[in-house]
Amino acid sequence: MAEGYGAHLIKKPELIRDMVRQTQSRINQKDFSISIKIRLHKNIRETVDLCQKAEHAGISWVTVHGRTVQQRTEPVDYDAIKTINDSLSIPVVANGDIKFLEDVEKVHANTGVKGVMAARGMLQNPAMYAGYENTPLQCVQDWVDLAIGLGTPFPCFHYHLIAMMERVASKPEKKVFNTLNSTSAVLDFLKEYYNVQYNDQQQAKITESLADHLCGLNLDQPDIQS
Repeated sequence: MAEGYGAHLIKKPELIRDMVRQTQSRINQKDFSISIKIRLHKNIRETVDLCQKAEHAGISWVTVHGRTVQQRTEPVDYDAIKTINDSLSIPVVANGDIKFLEDVEKVHANTGVKGVMAARGMLQNPAMYAGYENTPLQCVQDWVDLAIGLGTPFPCFHYHLIAMMERVASKPEKKVFNTLNSTSAVLDFLKEYYNVQYNDQQQAKITESLADHLCGLNLDQPDIQS
């Protein structure tokens, strides 16, 4: 905010419009997609105006977090997201407080958006969009193999595991696990309590699978969950 980028830009719709047009002119590929992610203004009319300017400039879709810049834990304003969706012809993706798949379905039904983005919900359960209520241990196993194999720094490695284990581990287990301070201690804990341990051969398979997936993605169109 202080540096004038990020959420600060919602106060400058003309600048956003120019940035979109500049991006289009520099990329110069007809099917290349451009999107923006925004928060709400206090006056919803301003947000609609911003989105319409961006739409006219040529963005492919817009993701809307249903809080203002100043809000953090206040309820998400899904009515505002619906208003924005009803005011545009391009796809709108809703974001904010998506923790379970039922939240996705509810928001989709109530707002009419074409997609729903999850952040914290996906940290706690990377398999959410696959229909899992909580993180399956296979996700924990895959993250261990991938992170260790690629040399992920411990703070990042541990942080993601803390999130994934939030609804899986018991309270006493979390009390111990969340305070571990080394990769070896985390691996010992996971092996003892959940029979999860690093498998270098599996890591190679996961890396290869990810590479194949990325090569096969259609990056010209939004990959949105309806």
